[in-house]
Amino acid sequence: MTDRKGLADKVRRALATEGLSDKMWASTSRARGNRAKAIEELGIDVRGMKESVRGLKQEALGDPELPRKFAARVEENGGHVFFAKDGAQAIDYVAELAKRRGADVLVKSKSLTSEEIDFDHALEARGVRCIETDLGELIVQMAHERPVHLVMPAAHKSVADVASIVSHGLKREVPQDPDAILKEVRAYLRPMFLSAKVGVTGGNAGVAETGTVVIETNEGNGRLVSAAPDVHVVLIGAEKIVRTWEDAAEVVSAAAISATGQPMTVYVSAFTARSPLGGEGAGRELHVIILDNGRSKMKSDPRYSEALDCIRCGACMNICPTYSVVGGHTFGHIYPGPISIPWTANVHGIDNAAYSELCIACGLCKEACPADIDMPMMIAEVKQQLVDLNGQPRVNRFFAGSETLARLASATAPLSNWSLRPRAARVLMEKAFGVDRRRTLPAFSRKRLRSRLRGMDAGDGSAGKVVYFPDVSADYNDPELGVKAVGVLAALGYKVEVPKLRWSGMPYLSYGEVRKAARVAEYNVRALEGYVRDGYEVVSTEPTAAYMLKDSYLTLVPGEGSSLVAAHSHPFFEFVEPGLGKLALTATRGPGVELGFHIPCHDRALTVGGPAVRFLRAAGYGVKVIETGTCCGMGGTFGMKAGALGFDLSNAVGERLFDLFRGSRCGLAATESSVCAAQIHDGTGLEAVHPLHLVDVSRR
Repeated sequence: MTDRKGLADKVRRALATEGLSDKMWASTSRARGNRAKAIEELGIDVRGMKESVRGLKQEALGDPELPRKFAARVEENGGHVFFAKDGAQAIDYVAELAKRRGADVLVKSKSLTSEEIDFDHALEARGVRCIETDLGELIVQMAHERPVHLVMPAAHKSVADVASIVSHGLKREVPQDPDAILKEVRAYLRPMFLSAKVGVTGGNAGVAETGTVVIETNEGNGRLVSAAPDVHVVLIGAEKIVRTWEDAAEVVSAAAISATGQPMTVYVSAFTARSPLGGEGAGRELHVIILDNGRSKMKSDPRYSEALDCIRCGACMNICPTYSVVGGHTFGHIYPGPISIPWTANVHGIDNAAYSELCIACGLCKEACPADIDMPMMIAEVKQQLVDLNGQPRVNRFFAGSETLARLASATAPLSNWSLRPRAARVLMEKAFGVDRRRTLPAFSRKRLRSRLRGMDAGDGSAGKVVYFPDVSADYNDPELGVKAVGVLAALGYKVEVPKLRWSGMPYLSYGEVRKAARVAEYNVRALEGYVRDGYEVVSTEPTAAYMLKDSYLTLVPGEGSSLVAAHSHPFFEFVEPGLGKLALTATRGPGVELGFHIPCHDRALTVGGPAVRFLRAAGYGVKVIETGTCCGMGGTFGMKAGALGFDLSNAVGERLFDLFRGSRCGLAATESSVCAAQIHDGTGLEAVHPLHLVDVSRR
């Protein structure tokens, strides 16, 4: 049974731990910034990189004989290969090898695969001490913790923290100075490297054509661990094996750029055969352990097979808003961050993946991933499994039914709006449904969009035909937004239809109701396909709806219909931008007003806010794009939920953005997302509105 109270307590402790959120945010934001800088300076085609990495991984995983081909080449080169079905077999192999070689101490370079199987502790229980030689891994080992991040294991530690940990571990006082700490650690590790009989590394790639293992490090410890001891053991997941050197080079480059913004890591080492050291080759051995540990199961499950494309760069962690404030000890089991959710569910059991509730479905992990892994959809599937096993928590059930709630609240407006204003009503709503009393809730309109459009000029069709998709906000909460959108489209010469459609269904994915989301997608695709075949384009002012139409529906209801609808669906401002020269745009808040503009998460995959910003500037506004590089923290309706698993965590994420808005001195905020607008308003007190409400539009 999922322990939501335990998870909430962990979030509270993380948020209350002094400096933790600041350290995590500093580490992840620095990595985001370095990645963005590298992409710009190196002129990297991100889409091309994604397609290339995804393609080579899919081809490798599609060849069931590739691990055997790799193993055969390793053995031809004089190495030994062992296929371990699970962690226990891998650990038994290393323990027996250490015993045979008389080694009671091993030195180890960073290996995420070893963390997966609890390698260090299991060996220690067998009488073999394992010394981590990567600085971050050594710090967390001395602190008796697990890594908090795939690439930055000690991202949650300050220099003062590290000095204290190392002082305790070495049993001597170490100054709070990075250079002094490094000097002490080098002095501690150097004898270990030189005296160890066995060294253990992971493998970033195994090259099947030559039997080569490639590892990446930034400290050089990997070379010492692999070269100095007589025995080198490589622990590599079966999914890391690729076909060619060219494929390995792609993985190495993409991982470094995505992780830290480096063209490649400082040390890229390749091992094909065990060479003599100082002319003495006797007794020098290479052992490669190819680990399954649930990978075959994942590969055969279409819901999760994509997870095997992961190249362990940590980019999804660096951009994940909730991970970036609570860290991997809360947002994780053994593997941390977004990609850890499907991995944990498949390797360590579904109940160990219950922290998936901390995913707020912003979708940014997919955008950052160099292999274009659809983590949001896999996480939704994990949530669905948990719902099937444990039931849906009351508050999640309430918000997953937002379309029904909106229909009811609209039908009873303005009474429904009035009834939710008194504090007593909000307290009752919090107790009954888990809706946080502090959150400003949207108002509902009695007269919905289609009613308001009756008798309105729907365009002459001279420019083409358009279906406007309003989603919940422009239909139930703010139909005037829909009226303005239809008016702009009509003024551009489009014939506009607003057929009877369902909402986009995103909250179903957010709360693990994948099957319900698929039914909504099927309904909408069926309704829209006929229009598209009749020459209509589909346009939405809600970024999440546009994202669902163009992306998520392709997975939820794969086929010709969803592909056709996706190809003809557009975010509103991107669609109208080519025709803006035909329109007269007038700022409704006076000339020269400075706006702070926030880019909604789902628009980052579509237009990155550019067309909306240009629309506002064309109307005469000064626009500052105000961004942290990740989500505002609202996450659809996540930030409306009460307590640690909602409002508190949402605000902890949003605080950085709120500070930027306060420092910008902008007197008004603009964003295309209604829920982002609510988060900005509640966090800053600024009025936050959709760009269409800030501009009067007429035909020239």
